[in-house]
Amino acid sequence: MKYPFEIEVCCDSWQSTQIAYEAGVNRVELCSGIGEGGLTPSLGLIQLVMQKLAIQTHVLIRPRSGDFLYSPEEIEIMERDVEACRNMGVHGVVIGFLLANGDIDVNLTKRFISLAGHMKVTFHRAFDMCKDPIKALEELKELGIDYVLTSGQAAKAKDGESLISELVKKSDGKIKIMPGSGVRAHNLEELMKNTQAPAYHMSARIKTDSKMEYKKTSVAMGAQSLDDEYKISTHSLEDLKLAMSLVQK
Repeated sequence: MKYPFEIEVCCDSWQSTQIAYEAGVNRVELCSGIGEGGLTPSLGLIQLVMQKLAIQTHVLIRPRSGDFLYSPEEIEIMERDVEACRNMGVHGVVIGFLLANGDIDVNLTKRFISLAGHMKVTFHRAFDMCKDPIKALEELKELGIDYVLTSGQAAKAKDGESLISELVKKSDGKIKIMPGSGVRAHNLEELMKNTQAPAYHMSARIKTDSKMEYKKTSVAMGAQSLDDEYKISTHSLEDLKLAMSLVQK
């Protein structure tokens, strides 16, 4: 069944992906390192999702945090990741490259579109860091990118609604503008109304308690606080179902 709007959910674990699948969302974007803006997920997670869950799966291709200007070696890493995704039957990859002057790296993007083959290609929020979003959109349209993930060059999509709406109008139906960053079930309907974007990249993150019985309280392994050390990040099934009920109206 085709819905008026698409919902893509950002997932960084098996648990979060399984919940998104149970909620009936259109698509998941697999990643890791959400606190760093998203990085390429593990090979094992990609394989398990492809083998066990019948859901459209796109994979983020980003070898490190920071800017989107990459060395030849980093580009080679990403090429290998895209090739691995293609060989596993992944449905899409999520990429983004900029030049030092803030423009889209058109040549590198074209190269990766070719490497993706049958897979859909999303240009991620590197778009929000580019110098001229209107020029960038025209370039990505010309290249044949399928989706542009954007917050409208604002911290949150709700703050970038004006630019997102303009991008939707200028897309001419040739490329799907997909608002992301801070998109949740509670603000989705307003964002849909104000932007008329055809797809939305969202999260419904919640923290659940660890099942550990023994808990070391004096050492943290990366959590921002000791209170979070034994919390597992996943998604709210109820919120994702609510989001799907909104786009199916």
